[in-house]
Amino acid sequence: MTTTEPAAAARRGRPGYDRDSMLEVVVEAFNERGYDATSLGVLAERLGLSKSAIYHHFASKEQMLEVALAQALDALEAVFDAPEATTGPVVSRIRHVLRGAVLVLCERKPYVTLLLRLRGNTPIEQEAMRRRRAIDAKMRALFEASRDEGTLRADMDPRIAERLTFGMVNSIVEWYRPDGPISPEELAESVLQLVRTGLREPSSL
Repeated sequence: MTTTEPAAAARRGRPGYDRDSMLEVVVEAFNERGYDATSLGVLAERLGLSKSAIYHHFASKEQMLEVALAQALDALEAVFDAPEATTGPVVSRIRHVLRGAVLVLCERKPYVTLLLRLRGNTPIEQEAMRRRRAIDAKMRALFEASRDEGTLRADMDPRIAERLTFGMVNSIVEWYRPDGPISPEELAESVLQLVRTGLREPSSL
């Protein structure tokens, strides 16, 4: 071993970083400090890497944000685009998307947290917010279909049903702990039970 190797190892930081593990540290910093306030220097310090080593994996801080947001958005869109969400009885479709959304929030909590805290200050953030609004619209369309078939209670506006439901689901990122006593599956079932009793007509329960 040459005398220059220890210094080189120190610049590289701890071994074993790949793009995904780096992204976890990056997203944690974004959530703690805010995207705008997190400089590349802060990220380099947290990762124990030089800035040039970070650029080996990501072209820019903006690309880090884009990749991180895709972790949440791609998974949520997959839930809403699945055959179970687009065909069959409306109640079953709503059940599928709510269960899937809860599981995504639990399994990708840091990435969904980042998505929910966007301010729309950059084109990347604006595009992510557009995709999020499209997901909201799909949920609202399902409640509209439920109203039309008579399984959504008559005194509930589909727009309000969508906002209240997603408000409840989105709040999970603020308190859910992966190492806690509630599993994602149990939490999803609790959400379904609450929606079932709160939004559906008694005759369709």
